[in-house]
Amino acid sequence: MKNIIKLEEMAMLIVSILALIYLKVPYWYYLILLLGPDISMVGYLLGNKIGAVSYNTFHHKGIALALFVVGFIYYIWQLQVIGLILFGHSSMDRMMGYGLKYEKGFKFTHLGEIGKKD
Repeated sequence: MKNIIKLEEMAMLIVSILALIYLKVPYWYYLILLLGPDISMVGYLLGNKIGAVSYNTFHHKGIALALFVVGFIYYIWQLQVIGLILFGHSSMDRMMGYGLKYEKGFKFTHLGEIGKKD
């Protein structure tokens, strides 16, 4: 993946972390940021299609932003935090080359095939 895209994703990760700091989120939430959304990979135990849907639901930035905005509008702190965690985690994954999944299998993403050299 091009370095400029990696830098852009890193910037989004940093913004999400700064927003968590601004919201005074307890530090242990940052562990959730690193690992929490990856629980969605359990869906792959039920097949590639369910796995892709499960993974993509927890790694879609549009869903993350929607949760954050609803939480912001209705003053629901928990939704804001969940949205920021999902957004930050997705940015971190994309920075490392992991994109949204296709139904063909885990290694097939919208950013290209995982492990395949350009």
